[in-house]
Amino acid sequence: MKLSSRIKMYYRAYWFMGKGLLSTDHPVLAHIIPMRRCNLACSYCNEYDDYSSPVPAGAMFERLDKLADLGTTAIIISGGEPLMHPEIEGIIGKIRQRGMLACMITNGYLLTQEKIKKINAAGLEYMQISIDNVQPDDVSKKSLKVLDKKLKWLSELAEFRVNINSVIGGGIKTPEDALTVGVRAVELGFSSSLGIIHDGLGTLKPLKGVERDIYFKMKDLGKKGHVRWSAFQRNLADGKPNKWRCRAGGRYLYICEDGLVHYCSQQRGYPGVPLASYTKEDIRREYLTKKACAPYCTIACVHQVATFDNWRDPQTLGVKGAVQRESLQAIKTLYQIEQTEKI
Repeated sequence: MKLSSRIKMYYRAYWFMGKGLLSTDHPVLAHIIPMRRCNLACSYCNEYDDYSSPVPAGAMFERLDKLADLGTTAIIISGGEPLMHPEIEGIIGKIRQRGMLACMITNGYLLTQEKIKKINAAGLEYMQISIDNVQPDDVSKKSLKVLDKKLKWLSELAEFRVNINSVIGGGIKTPEDALTVGVRAVELGFSSSLGIIHDGLGTLKPLKGVERDIYFKMKDLGKKGHVRWSAFQRNLADGKPNKWRCRAGGRYLYICEDGLVHYCSQQRGYPGVPLASYTKEDIRREYLTKKACAPYCTIACVHQVATFDNWRDPQTLGVKGAVQRESLQAIKTLYQIEQTEKI
């Protein structure tokens, strides 16, 4: 990354944090889906299909204008696979035109040298690439073997920040691969992160054995490697609940391909209101609404946004959201077994 690009990135990051702290009446981050279709079919993922068409660019521009009018600070483009959208550079450009931070989550398969240059020109500021293993298998094709050449291109050409994210749990056959992927990310000058697989409602699937060991080893990966290490993440790895104030629907919005506002990718249907009619009153209501799934939630974007407001404004409205009882029972059982083994 060029020095000038890095300076601009830090300036925009401080602006992002300052705006979030100064006021609670606007979304800090919105996650928007221009393409539900994906070119891969990872067995643990429930956020894609293999048939849907891209959201028309005009509809995307209207949604981005609405988010800007609501005061949204940053946009994450995701999917499905957003690079499959034929007008993805125009969508990035629209985000920047309206003064919002432009970010993307992708599997990276469709990156070429020319595509990276076009994304640079459009103004993308942050990209996260998901890599789950060293060799592709029937659980995930997002492998270092396939993507390493593209990572080298990014290291040489990208004018935006790059993070490499792996997941652990959910049947990933060789959890040790996460360390290999993280080391390679740091070698190339990228940051790295590691997420815990969740169930279909975003609730923690508890780690055990080698998966848990790898998760904790990632914290020692060096300056540019991290697992967002905190008491919050340690509790998740240990299968313990967290006490926090989820501000989804208020400070964090998830906009599906149909243009509806949801709490997150795993809580679709709550509140399920069209973005076109979303108001400051909706933001305030959801900001003050407790979420049933919060104690064992693993959705990192929502956690990060909540740090702006955990210290203020207790949530006084009734609980919404859904949670799977079997997931909670699995967490409780594992924790009881671990406590018994310590005695």
